[in-house]
Amino acid sequence: MFKRLLPKMIVNTIYDIDLQKLHELGLRGIITDLDNTLVGARDPSATPELIDWLDDLRALGFKVVIVSNNNMTRVSNFSEPLSIPFIHAARKPASKAFRRALQVLDLPADQTAVVGDQMLTDMLGGSRMGLHTILVTPIAPKDEGIMTKINRGIEKIALARLRKKGLWPEEDKK
Repeated sequence: MFKRLLPKMIVNTIYDIDLQKLHELGLRGIITDLDNTLVGARDPSATPELIDWLDDLRALGFKVVIVSNNNMTRVSNFSEPLSIPFIHAARKPASKAFRRALQVLDLPADQTAVVGDQMLTDMLGGSRMGLHTILVTPIAPKDEGIMTKINRGIEKIALARLRKKGLWPEEDKK
């Protein structure tokens, strides 16, 4: 169970992802979380830096879809101005939203990465689907909702066990 929480890659922000390397690995799609992955949980729209990053993704031939546990209003208000397809109320880590995202991308799991800030939703869900998992540091953890705060507490327990088994680096503070 704990191994399914392990990401294939850990980066500080989405901007630290080596997109060229992902492309060389044969990846062509990105399923990304929204809150605390692309922008802070209370940020209503994309930053200019994020818009540039999304343009870089598209220039390299990547397809992207946002998969969020948040509500329709939040996710659509963010995604629609960027012309990014989305799945709201995803209930991650359940597989249904990830399967729908793969259909939207029209790609198989082995050509798709999932990017997110939570081990219990994004990494577990992506791992169960055979996706390339990329964990980012949450952008604004103090703005998280109660369920995410509960998940963070569970993540701390999981990280302690993973460190004890030598599966997670001691120096990482995630």
